[in-house]
Amino acid sequence: MTSENQFQGRSVQRIGSPTHLAIVTPDDTTDLGHVPQMIYVGVAGTLRVTTLGGETVATPSLQAGWHPLEICRIHATGTTATDIMVAW
Repeated sequence: MTSENQFQGRSVQRIGSPTHLAIVTPDDTTDLGHVPQMIYVGVAGTLRVTTLGGETVATPSLQAGWHPLEICRIHATGTTATDIMVAW
């Protein structure tokens, strides 16, 4: 499954509140249903993600709060952050 990128072809500048929220269970094989504008981390930790450009990386430890990341997958393996939510 591929993440739907509803922002493709739009200007990079997307200021404003998202209209959708979803709780995420990290998964090593399944893409997110939508490309998020932001990711919320409830409990600080590392996120192992796959970017829209195809790179799979582990972030440095992210503090709890909102982070402006546009990714297509949050992996279970290598992710230590919890209480993850995405907004688009």
